[in-house]
Amino acid sequence: MMDLTIRKIVTVVEEVCIDGKKAVDKPFKKCAAAAVIKNPFAGEYVEDLSRLSDIGEYLGGLLAQKAVAAMGIAPEQAESYGKGAIIGMNGELEHGAAILHPKLGKPMREAVGGGKAIIPSAKKLGGPGTPLDVPVHYKDAAFVRTHYDAMEVRLHDAPAADEILVAVVVTSGGRPHPRIGGLQVHEIKGEDGLR
Repeated sequence: MMDLTIRKIVTVVEEVCIDGKKAVDKPFKKCAAAAVIKNPFAGEYVEDLSRLSDIGEYLGGLLAQKAVAAMGIAPEQAESYGKGAIIGMNGELEHGAAILHPKLGKPMREAVGGGKAIIPSAKKLGGPGTPLDVPVHYKDAAFVRTHYDAMEVRLHDAPAADEILVAVVVTSGGRPHPRIGGLQVHEIKGEDGLR
């Protein structure tokens, strides 16, 4: 992508084997893939943010592909997803919204083998070291409680005031020992992205 300056990409994989002093039935992974990019609109107000939406479209596919590859799974084995952004202090919240919402979802869904549910998101302003809990839920039915979770994303040197940290999170399973009831994966209809 010509109009995009990526300072770095960071990929973190967490593999959960034991939770609450009990081994999990099947270890599962969570992966955050994040890109630190130059904010082309830092320090100025611009009405047309379509350039950021185009950047989001590119990053949605790139980062989701990196997350799936880092976990060593096939795209259709991805179960949950989420997205987030931390906008440096010379930017504005709407810059993160422009990246995350209009176009990022389609290529992200393609990279994870589908997804009918809305992709949950979080965004905030902050400087280097600011943490962001990126929410996730089941990719084909948002009401599957076993997959309500989050993964913290934090980089010690990002975002600078003129940068945006963009992250996607993909998982290969739900929470380690779910037992609060509600809709289960095997019960979903997969028609409306909710149930």
